This record gives sequence, C-alpha cells and structure tokens, in this order.
Amino acid sequence: MTAANTPLGAVPVSPTATPHQPESRPGTSPAPEQVASVGAAAPAAAEPATAVPADEPAAALAADEPAAGELARLAALAAGTRLAPAPVRLGAVVPAPEQVLPEPDDDFTLPADAAIRVSADPAARAVAELLAELLRPATGYPLPVVDAARPEPAGGIALVLDDDPALGPEGYRLDVTPAGIRIGAATPAGLHHGTQTLRQLFPAEIESTAPVTSRWTLPGGSITDRPRFAYRGAMLDVARHFFGVEDVLRVIDHLARYKLNHLHLHLTDDQGWRIAVDSWPRLTTVGGTTAVGGSPGGWYTPDDYRRIVAYAADRHITVVPEIDLPGHTNAALTAYPELAPDGVAPPPYTGTEVGFSYVDPANERTYDFVTDVLGEVAARTPGPWLHVGGDEAFKVKGAAYTGFVERVQRIVAGLGKRVVGWHQLAPAAHTDGRVLQWWGTDGADPVTADAVRRGARLILSPGNHAYLDMKYAPDTPIGHDWAGLIDVRRAYDWDPGTHVTDVPAEAVLGVEAPLWTESVTSLADIEYLLLPRLPAIAELGWSPRATHNWAAFRERLAGHGPRWTAAGIRFHRAPEIPWPASPAAVPAPRTEADTAGSTTTSG
Repeated sequence: MTAANTPLGAVPVSPTATPHQPESRPGTSPAPEQVASVGAAAPAAAEPATAVPADEPAAALAADEPAAGELARLAALAAGTRLAPAPVRLGAVVPAPEQVLPEPDDDFTLPADAAIRVSADPAARAVAELLAELLRPATGYPLPVVDAARPEPAGGIALVLDDDPALGPEGYRLDVTPAGIRIGAATPAGLHHGTQTLRQLFPAEIESTAPVTSRWTLPGGSITDRPRFAYRGAMLDVARHFFGVEDVLRVIDHLARYKLNHLHLHLTDDQGWRIAVDSWPRLTTVGGTTAVGGSPGGWYTPDDYRRIVAYAADRHITVVPEIDLPGHTNAALTAYPELAPDGVAPPPYTGTEVGFSYVDPANERTYDFVTDVLGEVAARTPGPWLHVGGDEAFKVKGAAYTGFVERVQRIVAGLGKRVVGWHQLAPAAHTDGRVLQWWGTDGADPVTADAVRRGARLILSPGNHAYLDMKYAPDTPIGHDWAGLIDVRRAYDWDPGTHVTDVPAEAVLGVEAPLWTESVTSLADIEYLLLPRLPAIAELGWSPRATHNWAAFRERLAGHGPRWTAAGIRFHRAPEIPWPASPAAVPAPRTEADTAGSTTTSG
C-alpha cells in the first residue's frame, strides 16, 4: 500500500515487555517496569480497607451483603479526608457527544455504598460488570452489580435497556442528577458506549489501578449521543512484527475507551503468517517463525485467536481478520511452494519491500488453499467480515488479477461473510455487500468512485491522515513519512463524508486508522503512535460533523493526558496539544540500537 512501505505489517513482543493488564481485571497494579516505561510515578498510598480483591467477582459482592456493607462503611469513613479535584466539564468528552445539556446544580458524588443496578439481561449485566471492574480499583468501593426489573440510580448508577429507537443500535442517554447516574440505551452496545462516556466524567484519577484518595464527583446534566458512522476501527499489523495476545488485548482496551467498534488484524504478509490453520499447518510452523529484521516471529493458536475475539466482543468490538491475497504471500510460499508460480519455495523474507510475491492465480491448488484458510478463519470469527487484502499485487495484472479477486469474493460469500479488501479490488465485478478500504492520498479516485456506483461501500483510511505509522514530525524516532508527516491536527482535519471525490457520504461505511509495524517493536511503541492520534480518528467516526472543531478538540483531548498517565499508558506529548503540567516526562521510543537483539514470542 505504499511504494516503500505497505500498510500491511505486524507487531513483535519483547520477552521483557510488561504483560497487558486487561481492563476487566479489578485491583491490579502495573508492574514496576511498566510504570517506568511511561515515566509515571507509581501510585503512592497504601491500599485502604475498601480495596476489592482482584479475583472477587461482582456477583459475590452483591450476594455478600454484610461484607459489602462493611467495606462501604470503612470507605465512607475514609471519604471525609479524600481530596476534591477540579470537576470535569460535562462536555469535555472525546469523541464529542451529539448533545450536551449541563445542569451545574445537579452534580453528583458517588458514595462508598453505591451499587450498579442494571436491566435483567445477560448482555446488559456484562456491561455493568465491566463498569464495576473499571471503577473499583481507584475508588476502592465494592460497587455490587444488582439485577433489577426497573433499574433506578438510588444514589448509585443505573444501566437501563430502554425501548428508544431514536438512539439506534449504539446510541445512549446519560443523566447525572443529585439522585445518581442513569444510562439508557436500546442495546447493550449503547450501554457500553455510555459507560465509556461516564468514565470520562469522573476525575482523571479514576484510571488508576490502585486506590486513590479523591472525591468522586461528576458534573450534572444530560448527554444524548449516537455515532455518525456504523464502522469505526483501527488496524494492527501483527505480520511484520508479531505481538502476543496480551498486547492485542491492551490495544482493544484503547479502542473501547474511544467508542471504536472494529479491530482489523493484518494476520499475514511476506514476513510472517500469524494464525494457525489446521489443514495447512506449515503456514505457522514454517511461515510464522520470521519477522522484520530477523526477529523470531510467532503466531496465534486457535485458542489464542478465540480469546482475542471474545475479549473484543465483550467490549462490543468486532474483529476483522485479514488474509492478504494474492500478493504479500512470501511466508505462505516458503511453507507451501506448490502455491508459487514456479513451484519453488522462496527463502524467508525479513525485509520491508513490497509487491514481489504472489500465489499462482492459474493453479487450482491456490483456490483449495484459499477456501481452506478462509473457511477456518471464518469459523472462528463471529463477525460478518473477511478481509482479503488485494493490495500491491504488482505481478498479477489485468484479467488475471480481477479473475482471482472475483473468485475469492465468491468464496467469501459462500462462507456467509461479507468481503472487505483494499481499494485495489475496485476494478473487479461487484458482489453484494462488498466493502473497499481506501488508503489513498489523493481524493480524486475515479476507479474507486466507479466501484461505489456499482454498489461498493467504503471504509476511509487515507494514508496522509489516518495511517498511525506515519511520523508526527521529522524527528519522531519511529515510523515512516512516505505519506507525509501526520501530527494530531492533520489526523483530525478531514471529513470522511466528503473526502473521496464523487463518493456520497451515504456510501461511506466508516473510518479506520491502520498501524503498520515495520519499525514498531514494542507495546510502548504502539501506544506512542496510537496516542494521541487515535482519539482524533475516533471523533471523526463517531461525532456529528457539526461538532468538528480543532480548537475545541485540542482542549478536550488535553484532559486525557493525565488519564493516560494515571493508567500507565505511554503517549506522545504532541506540542500542538495544551497538556496540563505533568510531574514526569514521557520517554521517547527506543532506537534501533536500543532494540537490537530483542526477540519475540508466539501468542
């Protein structure tokens, strides 16, 4: 997808990297190495008596009323000495909500004996459990989750499934009053998005993984919100460098925080094959052992992949697996030379050039391979999408290319899935539900516009605005610049609804921010490139066009720096954002010299 760098890659895991602490695990603290890596001081303060054990489920807390009551009593005693930080403004939310109505006299302080009451629906209760697990570590409150036929805040939090079609499948309404907090939505997905907004209305210290002395006051008023686009995503390339399961879960946490709902995993490329396929085992045992620069690589077992999919689904995020075809296939050809045009296995490839490899489109064995691989991946993927790549197949031209694509599209349809591919698929015949992912840098693209007229829809990932592997500035120590430098303003200042010439807004399914990993070798590097640009792309996908305003966005985004620091998240302190004063600077990513000799492990 680029002359010098294809937007297809992967992320490696150093054996010394700090394991991910999924946000669903209460009461955990970052390891010392993790805190040091972001330059944030470890939370001081001994753990108060109100701390919830990491392995104690919310259901047990709800059932054990005497224990929960005693915890609440002790927390209430401590609350008198808690600090009262500056209140968060109701509108200081990213992505910007559709409607914000502040009521300054209606602020609410969460008490130590608060409960989370939720509609008696298993999926809604799962949202409530995740919310409790997010809030317990910093507050030290037990926050039992209680099913209710008609949930009311009652001095706590109510999550209510409302029959309100105006909110759509992902919208919500959040009310903060002196009586408590109420989030209403038509679906559990809407409730989940409402809880992410609620999270941002707490003081920044709520992100701490250890108890904090703070008064948990929220601004009064109401927010009514729903997304502009149905598809809002990010892509992680795990083929160029491999990243293990825990790191992928950490990325999912970042997506959920900003109401993104798709994770695109670039699973295969010249440098490595990262997903096990039972019927073609050498794809991983041979093709999955390498990575850029000679790193040892790795891959996901079926159980690994199912774990990623399930973790994402719990956060209302759909995994979109990509098997890149017909190019970017050197790892597959090394494992199975019968797929190569000359039948000869090429040597493993650990460089970063593109466009030289391809499976033979004239060989029936190629289509057996495609059918088997896509069939196994589809069986493990509950979402509707299969991404088949299609970019930079420079040696498969004209009718050979379009014929291959059309046959693969039929295979995908036969599996009951919808095909997604990079916009190079555009000349091929249309199939129902086809989606093209546009990564160009010039919005004048008549071939893609023609595919849209024939029925295709677009996911917008313009390389010069949405590619998160591009450098922020000339001195950024990792990343590329083939599509230009992308600071936060450039990531924010474009409109997906009008970006591609002659493509109407209704043909745009949504937006996605890809992160290619040729130069990315650690989770810290991923987070440095994701943040603070990922929230900019998230706002373009979620918020109404009328709310897009750079000056307002940069002010709202600035308030997230303390949140990321409290959570132990590394980020780039972009100079165009007015960050609050920080007690510690964030170190720059490691250089190639620093990372020489590091290794990766399979997930």
